[in-house]
Amino acid sequence: MPEISQKIPEKVRKKLNSDSVILAFDYGLSRIGVAIGNTVVKECRPLTIIHWKKNQDKWKQISSIIEDWAPVMVVVGIPRHQDGNPNSMTKVCENFANQVEGHFKIFVAKVDERFSSVEAETYSDDEYIDDHAACVILEQWFREFFAEPIY
Repeated sequence: MPEISQKIPEKVRKKLNSDSVILAFDYGLSRIGVAIGNTVVKECRPLTIIHWKKNQDKWKQISSIIEDWAPVMVVVGIPRHQDGNPNSMTKVCENFANQVEGHFKIFVAKVDERFSSVEAETYSDDEYIDDHAACVILEQWFREFFAEPIY
């Protein structure tokens, strides 16, 4: 089983056995892609793209989405260079994930998103693909986490 699943608190793991919502974020400095997934069918769909310039605007929109969908957990993509080494956005995205976890008191799984934007481009001809990239990130988490049964 992937390392990521080992870190999931038991109370969250139990909820993943039922019909639960998971949100995913593809974080960027001006846009955040958001996708929503369901643990029963283990599928997701792009939800929205948050366009932001000020921190307060970003957090207001994220708060609204989390309040509306009441996810059991959140998945955040963490970018890296192709060889796996950190890039200029790695620490920024890790900080964002930690802020979401602290601010909303919700478990946040961090997923390697090295190729999510490339894959998302195959799904959409839209100018902005951040929400599709978030969906790719969540699909990756589903594949890794549900590769083995949840106890």
